[in-house]
Amino acid sequence: MNPEQPALSPLHQKIDAGVKMAIAQAIEKHRKLGQSISIWQDGKVVTLSAEEIPPQQIPE
Repeated sequence: MNPEQPALSPLHQKIDAGVKMAIAQAIEKHRKLGQSISIWQDGKVVTLSAEEIPPQQIPE
């Protein structure tokens, strides 16, 4: 955590966790369906094939 930013409230922590879970689920869905995704990497947009997408750890 950045020392300049205040700690997140419990509600904001739940929202943050939910957003991260939704993103991981969407990435994993693309990987399993054989669809590519585009990400921001090293200052530019890079498209990853399904084979290049690492498996996601999705909490249950």
